[in-house]
Amino acid sequence: MSPPKPPIPASPLRSWSFWAGVVVLLAALAPFAPGWDRQAFDLLSRGLRTRPEDPSVVLIGIDEATERQYPEPHALWHHHLGAAFEALAQAGPRAVGVDINLPDRSFDAVLPGGDAALLKGLVLLRRRCPLVLGVTVQGDGSLRPLHRPFQTAAGPQGLGLVEWQVDPDGVVRRFGERFEGQRETLPTLAGQLARALDRPVRPGWLDYRHAAPVPYLPLHQVVDWYREGRTEELKRAFAGRVVLVGSVLPFEDRHFQVVDLNGWGEDNRRFAPGVLLHVQALRNLLGAGPLGELPRPAGIALTVLCALLGSFLGRRVRLGGAVLALALALLAATAAGAFLKGIFLPPALPLGGLVSGYLVRVVWDTVRRQRESARLKRVFGGYVSPPILKEILAGRIDPGLEGERAFLCVLFSDVRGYTTLSEGREPEAVIGVLNRYFDRMAPRIHAFGGSVDSYMGDGIMAHFGHPGPVANPCQAAFDASKAMLEALKDLNRELAAEGHPELRIGIGLHAGDAVVGHIGSKERHEYTAIGDTVNVASRVEGLSKDAGHPLVVTGAVAARLDPREPLIPLGPRPIKGHTPLPVFGWSPKE
Repeated sequence: MSPPKPPIPASPLRSWSFWAGVVVLLAALAPFAPGWDRQAFDLLSRGLRTRPEDPSVVLIGIDEATERQYPEPHALWHHHLGAAFEALAQAGPRAVGVDINLPDRSFDAVLPGGDAALLKGLVLLRRRCPLVLGVTVQGDGSLRPLHRPFQTAAGPQGLGLVEWQVDPDGVVRRFGERFEGQRETLPTLAGQLARALDRPVRPGWLDYRHAAPVPYLPLHQVVDWYREGRTEELKRAFAGRVVLVGSVLPFEDRHFQVVDLNGWGEDNRRFAPGVLLHVQALRNLLGAGPLGELPRPAGIALTVLCALLGSFLGRRVRLGGAVLALALALLAATAAGAFLKGIFLPPALPLGGLVSGYLVRVVWDTVRRQRESARLKRVFGGYVSPPILKEILAGRIDPGLEGERAFLCVLFSDVRGYTTLSEGREPEAVIGVLNRYFDRMAPRIHAFGGSVDSYMGDGIMAHFGHPGPVANPCQAAFDASKAMLEALKDLNRELAAEGHPELRIGIGLHAGDAVVGHIGSKERHEYTAIGDTVNVASRVEGLSKDAGHPLVVTGAVAARLDPREPLIPLGPRPIKGHTPLPVFGWSPKE
């Protein structure tokens, strides 16, 4: 019969099950995506960092040497801080931010004149440049107030939050003024300084591409310069620059940062003072701003496009897998290129879309092929032999009409006395017996790698060696023939018990080249073997009627059999339409 044509692959892109699979897989990956994006950001920030000099923001640090010089508690440093602010007022900075918790009440009862000294420094500094004082958040979400005179001296826009949004892994990566759990934005220290300098303030990932290490001048040194009248040193250090004042003490206000901004050298530099984050945020805001991020709709669209690309690559697993690796590398390179342009492209979801589209397509096609294979087996399994069906399903049999030359061992078998069997019996009964006979013979042929070519009334034509390799087609056909004769004994015992006459068969084998393929028209064709080898095998089967042996093989077959096979030489025999050939007989033991 005509073998089934391969089904036209259905496009998975039109199937809800395909997109459902992509969505489910992306949903499974989604909990890990933020962590992967953070790791990608860290890798890009460290790998693409150029570290040029950046004097735009300078730092005055409270270090251990300052504490030794000023041994009283920080809450009583009013005179020292006031002197430092007066020093900055003389130096003429562009703006000043104070990352220090100034008192929320008066300490004049403990430190007479302290409030006035600190207030004087704040007022003088506020007259020379914008001043922002750092504050923290109270339990109700509002900014912690300062002692009223200090807050008034800073001005209406003079307070800024010094806290940071910390990622789940404890690292600070973003600048923003909307904090988790807060309904409204809270102005930050860096944000207020930027506004005071007429710079736009927008959230984003901290840009470390050009982040230079940040040195600092100790607070006590600045105070000493002021008290010693060394105004030129103060101007060289601070004139025209944005100045931040904060703690650089080892165990105070520390945060994990993406890159090392510590410019003075110490162990565990990435666990650095929080004031360094304010420095970097200010550098960003005074420059091009923090790194932008792809808008959510664009990110979703990119993920869908990547899923489509992954689906296309999944059509061919091996080649697609290689191209997938290249696509992943290209996407990583695109993320790096965007990063260099000032945009952080979170890669997790696009990468997830690419991989999801590929994997779901592979699984989708595999399931579809398995279902189609099972359907074809159900529909056509009884029409073609398993080896042929296997090759059809594997796509190795060309549906064209051209044949293929192959070495075959061809088997013909025939029921002896079929006319006698048919006489006096209903056709249904005869067909029933023949079908029982074929049910016993075909599995023996298939068991040894043979293909049943056709059933011709009471006869069988089969061949060994194509499609699918057989180590020794002649030995396989010979063993299958012996198995057929043995199975016939069991069938005859059953038929005798039912009152039916026994069946006798003859089998002929011949080997040689033949053409195997689709024979017929485009509308109706069969997968069969043709050639002289087939014709000779048919004639050899006829010799078994008078040879005295149920199995007759030609010399071409005998030469390829195990020498221990008990073959009986029958000499050259004439073959109709062919020169005489040596043949051999074989009979089963009784």
